[in-house]
Amino acid sequence: MSLLNQIKIVLIETSHTGNIGSAARAMKTMGITQLCLVNPIVKPDSQAISLAAGASDIVKNAQIVTSMEEAIADCQLVIGTSARSRHLQWPHLESFESGDKIVREAQQGHQVALVFGRERVGLTNEELQKCHYHVSIPANPDYSSLNLAMSVQVLCYEIRMAMLRTIDKPNIVSAPIDYPKNDDIERFYQHLEQTLLQTSFINPNHPGQIMGRLRRLFTRAQIEQQELNILRGILTSINKQ
Repeated sequence: MSLLNQIKIVLIETSHTGNIGSAARAMKTMGITQLCLVNPIVKPDSQAISLAAGASDIVKNAQIVTSMEEAIADCQLVIGTSARSRHLQWPHLESFESGDKIVREAQQGHQVALVFGRERVGLTNEELQKCHYHVSIPANPDYSSLNLAMSVQVLCYEIRMAMLRTIDKPNIVSAPIDYPKNDDIERFYQHLEQTLLQTSFINPNHPGQIMGRLRRLFTRAQIEQQELNILRGILTSINKQ
């Protein structure tokens, strides 16, 4: 059960404190206790504590930060929830696949973040591009109105079921892979963009068009720490030209 301690639920700009409490309750029923709030519109209050029921400890211990970057800086795997397809397709997981993926990463000692967006509009495209994978819940297409706590409950359930499957049918765990933390990846993207601007490969007025596709490429590859070091070295050698 200790691997669940390596999984955090990240809620971005939550507008109703009751949703924070209800999400905490959904988390605790599945054994997940790390909650991170990014720039909540209203900080947790008595309503959040009331709706958390027996999970008020999760609300009281929630980490509050000002940006998604800060919330996921120490994570090697970041999965963002998305209810709709985007113009730029991104690696996608079904809800049950997300549970298996998260548990496998946690087994290797990696920190994992499962990110939920705003109640009305979800995650922005920019925020989704900071995630390794997107996950959606296959709800009724004619009425897919899941509230925030429901979504947290469904995906935390998938994580718990994946964990229980590993207990019932333990697999031989392969040697841990050293994946870089998210803040290291973001520094690489900044270095890459600076270098591509320096070499005039990308248009300084529209850098996002190329950078978005490069983010998708490297996200799909899920590069390891040593590979990231090599790429940073290549960029540094170009900068010296």
